[in-house]
Amino acid sequence: MILLVSSKRDEASLNIAKRLIENYDFKAESKRFMSNPVYSRDLPNGERAELIFIDRETVDTQDLPLPKHLKLLIFISKHKSASGRPTLSVHTAGNLGEASLGGLPRRVSVSPASAMKEALMAMKTAQEEMGLEYEVSYECTHHGPSLDVPTMFVELGSSPPQWRDPDAAEAVARGALAAASTSIVYPTVLGIGGPHYNGRFTRRALNSDIAFGHIVSKHAVELLDEEMLRQCVERTVEHVEMAILDWKGIKGSHRSALLEYLRNINLEFERI
Repeated sequence: MILLVSSKRDEASLNIAKRLIENYDFKAESKRFMSNPVYSRDLPNGERAELIFIDRETVDTQDLPLPKHLKLLIFISKHKSASGRPTLSVHTAGNLGEASLGGLPRRVSVSPASAMKEALMAMKTAQEEMGLEYEVSYECTHHGPSLDVPTMFVELGSSPPQWRDPDAAEAVARGALAAASTSIVYPTVLGIGGPHYNGRFTRRALNSDIAFGHIVSKHAVELLDEEMLRQCVERTVEHVEMAILDWKGIKGSHRSALLEYLRNINLEFERI
């Protein structure tokens, strides 16, 4: 089963969920989830997708009662930033350091790299087709929850005018549905370095067959050690073939230790 989760406390999330129900044949079920309605549909890959609603923020779902045999968990969510930049983004949840916004400290969720790549590509196609003045991007791994199932966020940002935009919500709905529907497995890498929205990694994924699983921003490189690097590799659905380093986006003081950790866990790397 594929589970899509919408927060009733999140304007963008409800906007995206509305598009899924109205445009993509999600039908109301007789059952409820935590007293909220459930919608579902069959997918081309043979999976069943359910869209559920929760009464809390999506980051506060560490104890969410999840069904058995869950293949993929997709949170449809707002993205908020001080810049207010219009964005359509995707990322894995989890914390490389302390748990300041949900989840568990030093625990990342399982990253569904191929599903995230499908979402990224679908949102980019929608952005181009609809002429949306939005940036389409990977974000780094951040915030809760820290779950033992493949978990991803597709987000609409970064301020109220974007959260209410029906066309941008449609683009994110397409991204979520593409992620849920895929059965393709892409060559997968770990991304390290660069800004929170990594343009280099995004372009690499959009213009090649590789997918990024966990992405560690330059601000979080100092949190890495062998244990966390190994966790990012092992807690990815696909086999992680190598690390791609945004070399100029890694502080010089962190480079030598990072390369030593990568060698110690026997992970090849490429600098870009």
